[in-house]
This record gives sequence, C-alpha cells and structure tokens, in this order.
Amino acid sequence: MSSQDNQDEVLRWVERVATFCVEEWALPPITGRILGLLMICEPPERSAGQIAETIQASRASLTSNMRFLTAIGLIRKVRVPGDRTAYYRIEDDAWHKVIQRKLDSLAAFGDIAEQGIALAGGEGARVERIRTAQQSLTWLRDIAARNPLKT
Repeated sequence: MSSQDNQDEVLRWVERVATFCVEEWALPPITGRILGLLMICEPPERSAGQIAETIQASRASLTSNMRFLTAIGLIRKVRVPGDRTAYYRIEDDAWHKVIQRKLDSLAAFGDIAEQGIALAGGEGARVERIRTAQQSLTWLRDIAARNPLKT
C-alpha cells in the first residue's frame, strides 16, 4: 500500500469518527475530525496548522474547536523543548471522561425524575412515563457502575 493510499484510508477513518460524533453527540463535524485525527496520528501530537491542513479546516474554525476540546479536557496543548510551536494531543483518558460525563448526567436525571413524580402527585399515567424513563436510565447507570472502565 502506498503512502498516499494509507493517508486516504486514514482520512476516511477520521471522517467516520466525525460522522459518529455528529450523529451520536450532535458535535460539529470539525470537532469529530480533530478527535479522529488526534487518535490515529503518529506521532500523537500535531500543531494547529498541521491539523487544519490535514482535515482541510479554516484556522478560525479550528481555533474555536480546539479551545472547546481543551476546555472540556479531551485534548491538551503540549510543548516540545526547543520548539516554539504549540502541539495538541488527545488525552489518554479522553473517552473515559466522555463516558463519565454521560453517567453523571444519568444520575442528575434521577433527581429531576423524583421531582417530576412528586409534582405529578405520585401516581397515574404521567408518573408512570416519568418512572419508566427513570428506571431505564438507572438501569444503564447501574450496569456501568458494576463494570467500571479501566484507565
């Protein structure tokens, strides 16, 4: 396989990551492309310019997405001794952080559901709708608690 063929395969994979991020998490495609590229690139660090060139993104759009991903702890800025360029890499525990945030939101919904049940009078069809949602989310949270991610 030629270097160009491999690069094309990598870019197709990066695009699949972007599509997943759009469809599953409602993130902008560029955010998914950044994550995909930083997962698969070797060495694991890339400058903003290298990322923009590879995924064909404008610097302005890239900058705001990099700031977002850095702020939520999925990527981090790294420095190479003797090099004034800032590089970015995906955090080793990035996906653990994503999953943990989702699990935390399940717990938060439990509190909201309890308030809804009280507000609805504790019985009846609307309480059952709330309770069904609460039970489903609690079930998922409990499965995750019994099978914690290894980091």
